[in-house]
Amino acid sequence: MPLSPEYQAMFEQLAAGDPAPPLWEMTPEQGREMYRQARPVIEELPIGEVINRKIPGPDGEIPVRIYFPKETGNFGTLLYFHGGGWVIGDLDTCDAVCREVSVLGNVTVISVDYRMAPESIYPAAVEDCYAALIWASENTELLKANGKLGVAGESAGGNLSAVMALKARDLNGPNIDLQCLLYPVTDCDLTRQSYEDNGRGFLLETQSMHWFWDIYCPNEDKRKENYACPLLSTNLSNLPQAFVATAEFDPLRDEGEAYARALETAGAKVIYKCYEGLVHDFLSTATAFESSRQGLLDLIQTIKTELN
Repeated sequence: MPLSPEYQAMFEQLAAGDPAPPLWEMTPEQGREMYRQARPVIEELPIGEVINRKIPGPDGEIPVRIYFPKETGNFGTLLYFHGGGWVIGDLDTCDAVCREVSVLGNVTVISVDYRMAPESIYPAAVEDCYAALIWASENTELLKANGKLGVAGESAGGNLSAVMALKARDLNGPNIDLQCLLYPVTDCDLTRQSYEDNGRGFLLETQSMHWFWDIYCPNEDKRKENYACPLLSTNLSNLPQAFVATAEFDPLRDEGEAYARALETAGAKVIYKCYEGLVHDFLSTATAFESSRQGLLDLIQTIKTELN
């Protein structure tokens, strides 16, 4: 299927403007500012309550943002890990998605501002996300929780979500009922066919992924660890059910599909969807582009069904 007309128009508009330097030529600080500016400003959805707070972490406090649904009662809890290659992104860059998921999915969402590289390299982000998972499991009354717990994230956040499922299994908890992996990083092999097909010209580029990996996990031997590249794990048994979404024009497409198939082979219940005509990070346009909207609605329906 060809690139969606909405994305085609967006790329034409970008090509007509002043060219920006590529991400891999920026400093992390410049990349972070660029990413903030690129995220669309979306009118806030009516929501029950939003609380910014800090929770205990392995190396100081971790900022989180908690979204409560409008309706009263007890709801499932979903930890959300933002994307950005473990280097860029923050609570604001995923705010719109978290609001929609909370409101339409009737779940309490905890967005986690985990430590990023280069200030804190692998496995700092993993440690922070696991600390947040433990905190959520121990604070059910505060969170108005029904006892069901899920993890979700985009790109690098999808990687961290998959890793949380592995780590929680390995350490005997907390129990995770659902993992939602949205165009996730599952491997450090940048030679797959989807990199060849989509590694240039579709927002996320192969050179950007080299930049991310070199900053996040400069020790290449450590990239082979399960908590860095979950696809390399030799044991994917006894993991929670998964919703895995990829995009046709995303260099990460093949490793996302490979992980979905590996989970299924190992016995997990898996919903896998590859969204035709779309590119990496398509949820960021889900309120503006009709072609991106279905992916968000599928995610929300899965969360609503499995966590409530």
